[in-house]
Amino acid sequence: MPVSAWVKERIVIHRRSCLASFLLAFTPAPAFALEPAPSLNDQLERTRAKHGLPALAAAVVKDGKIVDSGAVGVRALGSAVKVTIGDRFHLGSDTKAMTATLAGMMVDEGKLQWSSTIGDVLGAELLGLNRHLAVVTLEQLLSHTSGIPSDTNPIVELYYSADAFHYNLPALRLRVLSAWKSHAPVTPPGSAFHYANLGYLTVGAMLEKVAGISWEELITKRIYAPLGLASAGLGPQASTGKLDAPVGHDVSDKGVITPMPWGPAADLPPVIGPAGSAHMSVLDFAAWAGWNAGSGKRGPALVKPETLANIYRPKITVPKLASSGPGMPKEGQYAFGWGVVKFDWMSGPVLTHNGSNSMNFAKIVVDPDHDLGVVVMTNFPGQAAEDASNETFEALYRRHAPKAT
Repeated sequence: MPVSAWVKERIVIHRRSCLASFLLAFTPAPAFALEPAPSLNDQLERTRAKHGLPALAAAVVKDGKIVDSGAVGVRALGSAVKVTIGDRFHLGSDTKAMTATLAGMMVDEGKLQWSSTIGDVLGAELLGLNRHLAVVTLEQLLSHTSGIPSDTNPIVELYYSADAFHYNLPALRLRVLSAWKSHAPVTPPGSAFHYANLGYLTVGAMLEKVAGISWEELITKRIYAPLGLASAGLGPQASTGKLDAPVGHDVSDKGVITPMPWGPAADLPPVIGPAGSAHMSVLDFAAWAGWNAGSGKRGPALVKPETLANIYRPKITVPKLASSGPGMPKEGQYAFGWGVVKFDWMSGPVLTHNGSNSMNFAKIVVDPDHDLGVVVMTNFPGQAAEDASNETFEALYRRHAPKAT
């Protein structure tokens, strides 16, 4: 079909609440059992069947060690190929905390400051940048307080531009920003919360400018490699032509479910990678959770302790919403790439995020006070995925968190 028609079709498919998905509610070689605990697999299978998911995986990391893990189901509906504990699942917006950590590295190295503005870093590439947009800071972009709106139809059309066929990703990100540069923030920077994938695309472009390499190279070299996340990658989780990972599923407005294994339709456009294109196994996701649960103290020292503390520190209170779609914020606070939430049944707040590309769903919860992390992943979107993830997370957290005395 013509490119313009394809663009419109993909916009209809992907313009869902999961595009901006999150709930406000280590070791390089982590210790884990090669065979997941049968009891956890039994629990996961009950939850998977209850919610009609193709696959469901979860893991718990305590004091830097993976103490519980499991994966059940199939890689695609209609397939008999079962998932394994090492299979890659999509992270979606859980990638944002990794982008925030990369920003912290650039701050530690003196290449950026939290107060660096879009104009400071990208002004030469974005001539004619709106003066109100130019003064938006890195801190405001990372905390969704930039005034850049949540994904609107005009913004989504920029993500799906036919330019993707002609430019490398760093240049393409600058072209997206150039097309948006005349827009002023919809609210004064720093004053209100707008969950903005375009804001994280902007952060990616700023990182590329000061680091001199693409965001894709940065995350691979500076997070995946030092943490030993061997399964980690970007984009669709299955290799083209192979069913070697749990693939995402599209659910039409009429409820028709279609496995989406490869190609452009299997993920959101790569240009918004800094907002949510990572994938990895549940074990590697747990290792990332464990590094954060230990506040980076076990190493590797990706960022300074004070930098990590600032990444975790709440920056904005999200107003309570009367209604919202799956994964959208209900209430809580937001830091840099992390929601900060106190669930009613917990003793204190935790770091958390949901991620989805409208075909997969992943949840991470990190409790630095107890050096505990829980991750849940599925290759299905929507409310069923969120409900299953929330049930699994709560059961595992209650099982492994220290009991009150």
